[in-house]
Amino acid sequence: MNGPADVWRRRVDSGDIEPDDAQREAVARLQALHEALAHRAGGAGGLLRRLVSFGRARRAADDVPRGIYLHGPPGRGKSMLMDLFFENAPVAARRRVHVHAFMQEVHAQLHRWRQDGSTSASGDPIPRLAALIAARSRLLCFDEFQVETIADAMIIRRLFQAMFDEGVVIVATSNIAPDRLYEGGLHRDRFLPFIDLLRDRLDVIEVAGARDWRRDRLKAVGVYHAPLDAAAEAALDTAFASLAGGEAGEPGSLTVHGREVPVPRQAHGVARFSFAGLCEQPLGPADYVRIACQFHTVILSGIPALGPAQRNEAKRFAILIESLYEHRTKIVCSAAVPPEGLYVEGDGAALFGRVVSRLEEMQSEDYLSAPHRSSSEAFAA
Repeated sequence: MNGPADVWRRRVDSGDIEPDDAQREAVARLQALHEALAHRAGGAGGLLRRLVSFGRARRAADDVPRGIYLHGPPGRGKSMLMDLFFENAPVAARRRVHVHAFMQEVHAQLHRWRQDGSTSASGDPIPRLAALIAARSRLLCFDEFQVETIADAMIIRRLFQAMFDEGVVIVATSNIAPDRLYEGGLHRDRFLPFIDLLRDRLDVIEVAGARDWRRDRLKAVGVYHAPLDAAAEAALDTAFASLAGGEAGEPGSLTVHGREVPVPRQAHGVARFSFAGLCEQPLGPADYVRIACQFHTVILSGIPALGPAQRNEAKRFAILIESLYEHRTKIVCSAAVPPEGLYVEGDGAALFGRVVSRLEEMQSEDYLSAPHRSSSEAFAA
């Protein structure tokens, strides 16, 4: 069986992953869920159950394996472990998504139904929405799970309960334990039943090894490489391979306000772009915020020395860096010159010192150790 434990061991043996006891425990639990899902799909009556699922009839609760909630400090390998599980899961109808993007889709669908008057006979659209989600995804994997807005907090318990009733299995990673979700939020007392629901339906596992593997790897490969030469390009290749656990990555895209923003290469929360692809194209704040939310690390190649003729490119670059900084997204980049020489003459050059300051801070120990922020409020901006 090509489950997450098998893949994890192979990557440990090849040196792509450095193991620790916390990861080992999480992998064992993910492997058990993998096997439960395989048995559920292929055991006696499996075909009948799949046909019933297609008809959107609810499964009995005892037929649904318990999901998993991995939490712990950043850089301990939670997302990597979930990706190993997701990529090899014996479930065709599955989806990996940030919870904020998922909840935006939820609110948008509910808004459409309200606008066209399309509601259920009971007047409650949540069961209908859960059935729609379940028909498309029997397994949902949420990375960097958190709840920040009251709009999400007030709907999420009923929605997740309805999805569980539909037989959806959920796996999530988070920097915080369930008990701290929506901490300090408005009307949090109404949210607390959702925490009880998570603990009832998911196995909560702490992944808190002593080492911050991401920070250590970023420090090892370096964050800012100048000038633009073969050594800088090789350093970015090494950074991608190291941070993506040896994966080559593949192209993808992000949807922002109905437009597609291409991602040349991505794997395990790491994305590689060129300066030309991000700053010489008509992109704006919403695009950069989406990138910052989606990826914990951005590798950016080919930042040139900018002058008066590149005022638009300089402005986009400033917005990009500010977006990455606000979300504590890590950056590994190659540039023609050191930060202070990037834009010394041209419209807005006097204000470019803020970008220089950000780039310098983004190389610091504190920044490299900071948890990634996928803020829904920023995402919606």
